[in-house]
Amino acid sequence: MDRAVRLGASDRLHPVMMTALVASIGFIPMAMATSTGAEVQRPLATVVIGGLITATILTLYLLPLLYPWFSPPDSIGVQETVKQSS
Repeated sequence: MDRAVRLGASDRLHPVMMTALVASIGFIPMAMATSTGAEVQRPLATVVIGGLITATILTLYLLPLLYPWFSPPDSIGVQETVKQSS
């Protein structure tokens, strides 16, 4: 179970980081705007960038750490039985 969680997290690292990075970089001009309407754009961009960073951290680090605590205890035996029968 632990190995599967680690492999899954490492497999998703690159796509999740690239998606969050590209989206965050796209909002930087909006976060630094000083033109008309910037008083609405800046807080929105700040919240979106913060949300992307938070979601990335939760997805890549916190969820894999918490998954073994909340997984059913018998799921480990079922997965090992399926691997042995294949």
